[in-house]
Amino acid sequence: MKRALKITLVVIGILFLAVQLIPRDHNDGRSVQPNNLTKVFPVPASVGAILKKSCYDCHSNRTNYPWYAQIQPFRYMLDDHIRGGKAELNFDEFGSYTPRKQRSKLRAIGESLDEGSMPLSSYTLIHRNAILSKEDKQLLVNWVKSTSDRQH
Repeated sequence: MKRALKITLVVIGILFLAVQLIPRDHNDGRSVQPNNLTKVFPVPASVGAILKKSCYDCHSNRTNYPWYAQIQPFRYMLDDHIRGGKAELNFDEFGSYTPRKQRSKLRAIGESLDEGSMPLSSYTLIHRNAILSKEDKQLLVNWVKSTSDRQH
């Protein structure tokens, strides 16, 4: 019995080390892209700071990875989450969206803020600084509304 347990633990250890060799996505561009939201609409510094703090890790081409992102399977889960977030909305690609899609995304941002569905609670559980205060939410909602109104 002890021999079987040792073999099992060794196999698990080898598998854990082997999984570290799986290639990882890299979402760590540092420059502002030509299609970035800020190139399409005027974004006040206060709004930009909130977006960077609470949204950009999953909704841009610039993720600040935490230390545990270097360890599989956590990195795989994070990369999957980021791919999903960017597929839904990518602030670095906002200018490449059609005007109709831009309006739709702005509306969706406002709805997500009203519902409290963004940022995800699973994200803010670990990234406490990404939690939006009532003032942050109101500032974003006001900006989204004024930007949407300007687009019509």
